[in-house]
Amino acid sequence: MKILSIKIKNYRVFENLEIKNIPAFFVIVGANGTGKSTLFDIFGFLHDALKNNIRQALQVRGGFNEVITRGKEQEDIEIELKFRIKIQGTERLVTYSLLIGQEKKRPLIKREILRYKRGPKGQLFHLLDFEQGKGYAIINEENFEQADTELKREEQQLDSSDILAIKGLGQFQRFKAASAFRSLIENWHVSDFHINEARGSKDAFYAEHLSPTGDNMALVAQYIYQEHPEIFEKILQRMQERVPGISKVEAKNTEDGRLILKFQDQAFKDPFIDRYVSDGTMKMFAYLILLFDPKPHPLLCVEEPENQLYPSLLHELAEEFASYAHRGGQVFVSTHSPDFLNAVPLESIFWLTKEHGITKFSRAKDNPTLVNLVEAGDLPGYLWNQGWFKGVAP
Repeated sequence: MKILSIKIKNYRVFENLEIKNIPAFFVIVGANGTGKSTLFDIFGFLHDALKNNIRQALQVRGGFNEVITRGKEQEDIEIELKFRIKIQGTERLVTYSLLIGQEKKRPLIKREILRYKRGPKGQLFHLLDFEQGKGYAIINEENFEQADTELKREEQQLDSSDILAIKGLGQFQRFKAASAFRSLIENWHVSDFHINEARGSKDAFYAEHLSPTGDNMALVAQYIYQEHPEIFEKILQRMQERVPGISKVEAKNTEDGRLILKFQDQAFKDPFIDRYVSDGTMKMFAYLILLFDPKPHPLLCVEEPENQLYPSLLHELAEEFASYAHRGGQVFVSTHSPDFLNAVPLESIFWLTKEHGITKFSRAKDNPTLVNLVEAGDLPGYLWNQGWFKGVAP
């Protein structure tokens, strides 16, 4: 399942933004304040709204009036995602639309729709349609070739108008598309890695996936080592190739029942605990843990992965992200690094510019000059650094 397009209206700097034909590996550049973080926050917002509700997702971002675009306070926030999903073995283009407004200073979901096309030229058909907490969902969507009159609609009333319909209905397998989309949101990963939180001993709990902050990295490393030793060996091999001197990484239990990461430098007899290992080493290990997850996330969002990493590592890191996308995942990355961008194909590069406070979007492969220069042997990162990306010269 991959996101193919995103449409956003009145969400912070995005007054009216649409990105079509999104590749599996999506890299965005742009000056500070153009909306790179805001684009990724769309995914975080939907994740928070699914986990809790729209009101709480808005509240942690300052409330409705802080999230909606300046000057548009009397309008609504609109988010639309198009993605491909299999229904009964047939891949369909599915669209999820969300309209968020405010009444009496309380946010609510004015409309929530999940729809797909019946055939390449077919009309959009609503699998789920809710207005202010009340609506219907199709329960025999596997029979999508039948006439509309033969499809079974089940009316539903949600507990509140600020709860997503896919949150409740997505728990039930009879609502297959809603369940699949809910699973997509639940399992995508928006990285907010903090090196200091990843360091130090941790309570010896259990974790299979790296958290957004990376504070459970030792737990996940231990899980992969114990349950998927062949994958851990790949991670260790990549570490040895990327970080000179590293020969071994272990998650060790301490005497007081906690867990700590230890890194073995081949030049020394005793390993170093993670507190004394460089920021770059910690971050590279975290990315490898994330990229070689035994149950990979359908979507990764990573901001500025170049921070704390030596420039020569960035080409290989970009290739690791591209490989993850090639294996079936989808990766969104923002960067300020020409070295990272040099390893990214032109069709994966996009940029944001801001005019009069509103962000606009451009696609590198739509620029004939850039296409010709890259075909002649120039690298995208160098071209960006030289000012060939109109409006985003570093």
